[in-house]
Amino acid sequence: MLVTLSLATTSLALAPSWLDPEQLLRMLGPYVLAGLCLIIFAECGLLIGFFLPGDSLLFTAGLFVASGIIDTPIWLVCVLLTVCAVIGNMVGYGIGYKVGPALFNKPDSTLFRREYVDKTHEFFEHYGPRAIVLARFVPIVRTFITAIAGVARMDPRTYFTYSIVGGIAWATGVTLLGFWLGRIPFVKENVEAMLIGIVVLSVLPIGYEYLKARRRNSKAERAGRA
Repeated sequence: MLVTLSLATTSLALAPSWLDPEQLLRMLGPYVLAGLCLIIFAECGLLIGFFLPGDSLLFTAGLFVASGIIDTPIWLVCVLLTVCAVIGNMVGYGIGYKVGPALFNKPDSTLFRREYVDKTHEFFEHYGPRAIVLARFVPIVRTFITAIAGVARMDPRTYFTYSIVGGIAWATGVTLLGFWLGRIPFVKENVEAMLIGIVVLSVLPIGYEYLKARRRNSKAERAGRA
């Protein structure tokens, strides 16, 4: 849990200036919504999209809609971003299913390893479908977990169902959060702190389940020795 949280917060803190969400969206000009949709799709479905600041972009997009910079109804923005996030997950799953085994089985690969597949499959088996939803809110993890789910041959119906749930909760939820709260000066001036808070809250249930499982295993070991 600490490693995941560290990766998430570090990615926010060390991002280059051109990945600043407000600057990036302003650079897109009149194509801001189309560009944002492509970015969300890439982060959710393409392995090269792991460095993209999806959370902060969604939050800032909500802020831009509230302030009129994005002249599109908030409901339409949420629908488009959610669809792109879900389609991205489907593409990522397909990539993992088709070419993932070759990538993860390469002996000289430092990024894709078989152990990642095994651990992710075990993660899914242990935490169940809720892990798919929670992974949406963790930067980097949400990019790679789609391909790994395909490699691990997770049941497609289960994966796609909960990907849709997670896509709605993430893309719509974070965008609406920016829309509703972004007009508050403190929130507007501390976007990164708000997003780190979202990451912390999203991994708390997984951390709770992890500690509960450790406690259960510890009790079982003590009972076995008795």
